[in-house]
Amino acid sequence: MLSGKRAFKGPAKLAVPLTAFLATLALLLGVPAAGAFAADGVEDKSFIVGTDTTFAPFEFRQDGELVGIDMDLMNAIAEEEGFGVEIQSLGFDAALQSLQSNQVDGVIAGMSITDERRKVFDFSDPYFESGIQMAVAENNDDVKGYEDLRGKRVAVKTGTEGQTFAESIKGKYGFEVVAFAQSAQMYDDVKAGGSVAVFDDYPVLAYGVKSGNGLKTVTEKEAGSSYGFAVNKGTNAELLAAFNEGLAELKASGEYQEILDTYLEAGAADSSFWALVTDNAPAFAKGLGLTLLATALSLFFALILGVFFGFLKVGNYKVLRGIATIYVSIFRGTPVLVQAFFFYFGLPQIIDRPVDVLTAGVLTLSLNAGAYMTEIVRGGIQSVDPGQMEAARSLGLGYVKTMQKVIIPQAIKIMTPSFINQFVITLKDTSLLAVIGFAELTYQGQQVYAVNFRTAEVLLIVAALYFIVITALTKLADVLDKRFNK
Repeated sequence: MLSGKRAFKGPAKLAVPLTAFLATLALLLGVPAAGAFAADGVEDKSFIVGTDTTFAPFEFRQDGELVGIDMDLMNAIAEEEGFGVEIQSLGFDAALQSLQSNQVDGVIAGMSITDERRKVFDFSDPYFESGIQMAVAENNDDVKGYEDLRGKRVAVKTGTEGQTFAESIKGKYGFEVVAFAQSAQMYDDVKAGGSVAVFDDYPVLAYGVKSGNGLKTVTEKEAGSSYGFAVNKGTNAELLAAFNEGLAELKASGEYQEILDTYLEAGAADSSFWALVTDNAPAFAKGLGLTLLATALSLFFALILGVFFGFLKVGNYKVLRGIATIYVSIFRGTPVLVQAFFFYFGLPQIIDRPVDVLTAGVLTLSLNAGAYMTEIVRGGIQSVDPGQMEAARSLGLGYVKTMQKVIIPQAIKIMTPSFINQFVITLKDTSLLAVIGFAELTYQGQQVYAVNFRTAEVLLIVAALYFIVITALTKLADVLDKRFNK
């Protein structure tokens, strides 16, 4: 989302002539003024800022829009300082990796300022003082403190202050720590009995309890770190200065406290299953559309790759067969998830330019599906009786004509069921792209249950949508197969 400059108001009106005077004086003396540097550095520019996907009340989806304390603060500061901001909801780990690979200019995701992170990132002034709290399932009366955790398992969110705190006391109290990517996942693990407790930031836990996440807090708040906006170390100093300046303005005007009060006192509204479907229908529709788009583009390029490398594999040139074999071995021999991480986080560092998430996703699925289609094409051609080739050549047909008129038509009939199967696999594999922030159907489902904590119902809706679409498209493919290959 983009924000324009907002008109100055209240005490800020006095800052305009004062800043101009100081800037002029500084120029005359040859010394740049800090405030003038920030305003001149970012005004009318636009920055990409990464954030978490599910960290209510700091960032979450409401009526399809990304809202929360972090989002409101970032947009208000951008408006105050006159720069544009495009938010990319990636997930906490993915946002940090995107920042390090220069895919985004900064990250605001309820991130604690720690000495270890200071070695990699430059942080803004603290914008929220957090703290850690422990919660258990609301029907659990056995665990009332840390001493009751001995021999048991507790859930934390990867890379958070909660994980750091749990790791620091696990030896003393004798429990095991297991990390999850999202708050909703660790809450569900506690409710399902996999873990007996969860450590999380106190405002996040408080919001979840008010929203009916099935937990209750059982300890007092532990002192925690401060949250800060981060940029890569030594870069975007003007953005950091503008953030600090805007934050100070919001605190002085009272708008900062209004934003906090709006979210810290709220919880997700309860609703029926039908309301859950209808209220989130736009998000599910958007996710389904992106799923089909990524599938269609990926299959198009995968088919080209599969036919090209498939013919190389049945050809007579050893070097070309070797190239095709290496391609197939690499993309069949590595997990799709690793490939997605490489194309989104690794490739930009190699080519020194950003790669958008749709391009990275389509690259991943195309190359992966192309490897399998190569083997489908090879297998289909080699399944045709060799006598067919010999008979056609004995009648005087050349190699190309023989392939075109005799071998390929028969091979296509053999390959069609495998192609349809690969189509279904690729469509389902789009769900893996949620880990790099591609807003397909599974990603949208995660956004929804991260707010209302109704994981089972949301996943049932997502699964039903996949089932309906895959069944319909499979039936269509079968009809086309019977029509063209009868």
